[in-house]
Amino acid sequence: MVSTILLLLGAAISYCIFSIVSGLRHNIAAAKRSGLPYFVVPISPWNRIGQIFNKFWVPVYKLLPRKYWQDIEPLLNLQWQFIHNHKVFEKLGDAFLIVSPQKIIVFTENAEAIHQVTSKREAFPKPTEAYAILGQYGENVVTLEGAAWRMHRKITSASFNEKNAALVFKESISQTQGLVNIWLGPDGLGNKTVRTLEADTRSLMLNIITNIGFGLKILWPGQEFPSDADPRLAKYATQDPPEGHTMSFVDSLARTLDYLILLLIAPKWILRIVPNKHAKTALEAESNFVGYLNEFLQEKIEDVRNGNNTGEGLDIMGSLARSSYGDLPTNGSATAGSGRKGPQIAKLTDSEIIGNAFINIVAGHETTANTIHFSLIELATNPASQRRLQRDVDNILGDADPKTWDYEKNINPLLGSMVGATINETLRMEPPVVDIPKMVSPTQDQPITIDGERYLLPRKATIGMVTIASQRNPRYWPTRPSKITNAETDIDDFVPERWFQTESAKSKSDAVEGADTEDFGGFSGSDTSAQLYRPPRGAFIPFSDGARACLGRRMAIVELVSALAVIFQKYSIELAVDEWADDDKVAKMSKDEKAKVYKLAQDKSRSIVKQATSMITLGLHGKSHIPVRIVRRGEERFVDWVDL
Repeated sequence: MVSTILLLLGAAISYCIFSIVSGLRHNIAAAKRSGLPYFVVPISPWNRIGQIFNKFWVPVYKLLPRKYWQDIEPLLNLQWQFIHNHKVFEKLGDAFLIVSPQKIIVFTENAEAIHQVTSKREAFPKPTEAYAILGQYGENVVTLEGAAWRMHRKITSASFNEKNAALVFKESISQTQGLVNIWLGPDGLGNKTVRTLEADTRSLMLNIITNIGFGLKILWPGQEFPSDADPRLAKYATQDPPEGHTMSFVDSLARTLDYLILLLIAPKWILRIVPNKHAKTALEAESNFVGYLNEFLQEKIEDVRNGNNTGEGLDIMGSLARSSYGDLPTNGSATAGSGRKGPQIAKLTDSEIIGNAFINIVAGHETTANTIHFSLIELATNPASQRRLQRDVDNILGDADPKTWDYEKNINPLLGSMVGATINETLRMEPPVVDIPKMVSPTQDQPITIDGERYLLPRKATIGMVTIASQRNPRYWPTRPSKITNAETDIDDFVPERWFQTESAKSKSDAVEGADTEDFGGFSGSDTSAQLYRPPRGAFIPFSDGARACLGRRMAIVELVSALAVIFQKYSIELAVDEWADDDKVAKMSKDEKAKVYKLAQDKSRSIVKQATSMITLGLHGKSHIPVRIVRRGEERFVDWVDL
């Protein structure tokens, strides 16, 4: 018996060794055929188990002679993309392969290569297995590929239009005004240190995305619904849980998003038995949130059947319910449910409606929240840029009440101003996603061309388009010597003024042989204003590009533009200096002394931003914070005159 067990164990070990060796040999051979530089590692950087135990196996691996790991040492850090960005490719090449026994990963920062990959969806599809966990509430436009994805894309894209963008503009203005009132305090004077900027911007974008996703109006503390408001809106906007729930809708959604990684990765049965309050809170939040999603869906289906859902106003879930249960199909073909014959109308199931509503919240919340958070920090840290932004806001909007701002009249001038440049520069410096995954078609190797040279990417290889690196590559961007450090260029500095270079980058034709030509719906315009610098295609893709580009990117930009315009029309944001001097001490300082104390705050702010980490999206994630003050314009202590 013992000998049999030992024999089986030996056979299993032998098989594992054989699989590792043969897998590595096969992958090395494929890497050699590619023509690109390659490097061998024992565990793939994208191996989930390897990531979990990174702190254990990496020190063991580095016990080997230095020649085996010195070239790729930066890649052994899980956050290497943001920490090292372009510097890695400067050393290893514009594109290189990481080979392990499990898989091949192609990392690239080359704009030409990125543009080719994003332009050919079938040759370079999305690795849907990496996104499978996002489908546990229902399959959706992110988790699917092929014909199913095409159907989901065309149905969900119907809501992302300019008419709804105008409604987003209006709602974003209203919600930002509510947040500003919170910052100003009960006395309305402001000039108080805010230590919750990250949480506040998350709440702001949560309120906006809830309106976009479900047509709900979420109130800030102290606000009240008018007496004639829809009772259902009041029910879901209240801070008290309605009957059948133990959390309010807003609280359940916020906590579900807070614990999202835990909920997506950990099996529910483990969370139920683990004696941990975070696990219990996560389960309670998810249970309440899923319950709300089902309630919303049933109410919206009932509205459609009763003829109450007219399609007016923001409400993505309502639009999806109407596409599946209403008489009017989203693609304009024959009327569904009428007696007329026509082509079969594609419809989403209930779980797919919920899945798409959920993914729109996940994709649209943290990305915009982190971007507005970083924008405010960068403007407080770089006062000269803040002052130029305020001048542009003054020129475009004057002192007009934000409630009277007109989307069609104001959005393009704002996008072409310092407001748009600030958003672009924040997305360049701190993009929501530091690298975007793709894969090579499993059927055959795929060619790409880089600087006139042809390379062959191995079939089934995973591709990491490291956007943060291409966006920090001086090859693609106008630069000057850094005024902040001794660096030769300011590529690593926040300089929104670079976007006002009138001549865009010289690049080869955007045409890609075999590129997608089908219209998959959604916003098809450029991510940057025609009035601003246009980098080469593929060098700036904070929302990805091509057929799989973010559906809501136009909405996101509109949210960010309106929020910045509202804040800086009447207010300034300053870094708090409480750590070094209280208000009385600052009041007695000379200008030179004030400059020195603000320089301390600027240095610390820049240091903290560099500590950002990528956890689904790039952010500070509550690990550290940068305190700020919102002050009325004319009452600044620092940012109305500090230069850097």
